[in-house]
Amino acid sequence: MNEPITIIGAGLAGLTLARVLHVHGIASAVYEGESSPSARTQGGQLDIHDFNGQVALKECRLFDEFRGIINMGGAAMRFLSPGAEVVGELPDDGKLQNPEVLRGDLRRILIESLPAGTIRWNHRVEKVEPAGSGRHVVTFANGTSTETAVLVGADGAWSKVRAFLSGARPEYTGNVWIETFLFDVEKRHRASAELVGAGAMLAMMPGRGIFGHREANNVIHTYVVLKKPQDWEPAVDLSDRSRALTHVVEQLGEGWAPELLSLVTSGETDPVVRPIWGLPLGHTWDHAPGVALIGDAAHLTPPDGDGANWALYDGAELAKAIAADPGNVEAAIRAFEAEMLPRSAASSVEGYQSFERTFGFNAPENLRQIMADVLATSQPASHSR
Repeated sequence: MNEPITIIGAGLAGLTLARVLHVHGIASAVYEGESSPSARTQGGQLDIHDFNGQVALKECRLFDEFRGIINMGGAAMRFLSPGAEVVGELPDDGKLQNPEVLRGDLRRILIESLPAGTIRWNHRVEKVEPAGSGRHVVTFANGTSTETAVLVGADGAWSKVRAFLSGARPEYTGNVWIETFLFDVEKRHRASAELVGAGAMLAMMPGRGIFGHREANNVIHTYVVLKKPQDWEPAVDLSDRSRALTHVVEQLGEGWAPELLSLVTSGETDPVVRPIWGLPLGHTWDHAPGVALIGDAAHLTPPDGDGANWALYDGAELAKAIAADPGNVEAAIRAFEAEMLPRSAASSVEGYQSFERTFGFNAPENLRQIMADVLATSQPASHSR
């Protein structure tokens, strides 16, 4: 390649692609709509699997840096009844098969691993158009544009590169997640810290639940999960924190232990409402020469612990394919798609099923089966996904 590969999106997929290309001596330019690395918070904690996400980080040659940001003990899981009784519990066994890290920390080490100037901040894509001879023009909201022979859409759920290739749009799953945080929990929220434990805690009723995640730096990230129609909006001003969090608790209905509700009502940040979206199962697209999709742009699914891992893996695998034959990037993209599309289709089915089983109307009866599944996947095994 005589010109940099154009990557749209500085999330985990795009940054991994850029990093592994750099490891192999191939230049890239990453265009990101946000104004800086700190323009917004980067979500919560991720469990990085040994069969995909960790494999990608080794290809990045960042595995030591990754180990340095692990929240040791954070892979523990606890399942509670709505009355706050323990249904089951899994300790963190310390084997680091699925260690927990903050998304923001993981993104930071990827950003810091790239040559200065690789990422072009404040470049939000407005449209992608063909330029002839297999080339494409990307136009940005800041009034600039770039023409490229190789374009990779790593721009997430509402990808503009995907929109160029496919009419598919994310579909609402029927769920909203409402988030808030507790800080300095060992001193200031001791009862909540003991309730959640060292890792993740989940308590469910049919169609609603409370999920607490113990994150690094003595933080609990609380999620309320609700089945709601797509047009649902909270009937209060979310910036009126106390009233808004009380309203969120009212949406959960009766039957919850006070200590579980306190995870929500004691929240120290204004609640954030996140509708949960996913691409249609079996989503694919007609190949366009020189254009590829990776991560959520290619296979967005509801949160099930796999999305970030497959995003990392996509970026590494596409970069390896290009590095193996840099003079024939078109063949590399086709080879990558031939592997990625069936893999992501199978993973998406599993992701939707896992999400619905965990957060759907059959909870909490499913919790014991979820426990059994987690136990099974925590044992050494080969992973074909």
